[in-house]
Amino acid sequence: MKVIIDVMSGDNAPLELVKGAVMAKENLGVDIVAVGNEEIIRKIASEQSLNIDSIEIVNTDVVIDMEDDAVSVVRAKKDSSMGIGLQMLSRGEGDAFVSAGNTGALLTGATLIVRRIKGIKRAAIATVLPLQTPTLLIDSGANIEVDEKILEQFAVMGSVYMEKIYGIDTARVGLLNNGTESTKGTALYKNANQLLGASADINFVGNVEAKEVPFGACDVLVCDGFTGNVLLKSIEGMSKFFMRTLKNVFYENLFTKLSALMLKGKIGGIKKQFDASEHGGAPFLGIAKPVIKAHGSSDARAVMNAVRQAVSYAKTGIIDNISECALRIKEREDTKE
Repeated sequence: MKVIIDVMSGDNAPLELVKGAVMAKENLGVDIVAVGNEEIIRKIASEQSLNIDSIEIVNTDVVIDMEDDAVSVVRAKKDSSMGIGLQMLSRGEGDAFVSAGNTGALLTGATLIVRRIKGIKRAAIATVLPLQTPTLLIDSGANIEVDEKILEQFAVMGSVYMEKIYGIDTARVGLLNNGTESTKGTALYKNANQLLGASADINFVGNVEAKEVPFGACDVLVCDGFTGNVLLKSIEGMSKFFMRTLKNVFYENLFTKLSALMLKGKIGGIKKQFDASEHGGAPFLGIAKPVIKAHGSSDARAVMNAVRQAVSYAKTGIIDNISECALRIKEREDTKE
């Protein structure tokens, strides 16, 4: 298994990306290709005493910044670390690609260079929410405008992912909405509710309100990318707020500090549960080969976990399963016409 990593993109690049690449090589036993400025990579390795002898380096000094236009990955900066990595994946020179860079550019590059699975209208970011019961949010930021047929494909792709990765027999699909009644929401969400309810490819449990998401209301939560991203950022913010509040409570006086010491293991478990770096990143479901979007602020451990996720995604055959489902949906649509 060979994983290509864009080590020049992200808030903590290249230091944490290089460290993460080394950690992935040492702990996961996979071949790593680091795409980036070779001189800088070797300097970091020397300063941090990192062994990069077994890591392949593909040199480029071009980087896509967060402010760059999404199409720059295929135009002005196609020779960037992100662009080269995606081209290598497309040519079969690696089994998966990981980047913590510009989300729009990564999605555009994945769509135009690696290409979508045949029959899939839009690729989507699939993020596992840091909750007690793993819940896949799809889409969490890639597609601002969608239609009900695209939401149906999101539901199918999300179901396949959760069933393969988490071993769920039949994933429960919920549609994020402002009420549980089928008549709630905009025209899009009313139509989507009817379409998902009639779909033979998913186990639809109906509309799900945001307040029920943390309590395991569904395994796959479907929505447009704008709504999903707002929900995701809200959960991340509330998680940080909760942990900060908990810390303040336990550090209030000597008694509470002693209580914190006794509960150190439990508190650590809660902190780990809410830590986004534990999941590492989110796959672009619908792309013909594994592309993983790591969090922009990823540290070395998060990068390693993103590689772990990429390996798992590549090995499970999810892409083939999604392709089969897309074909069935297309055949049914053709029959109706």
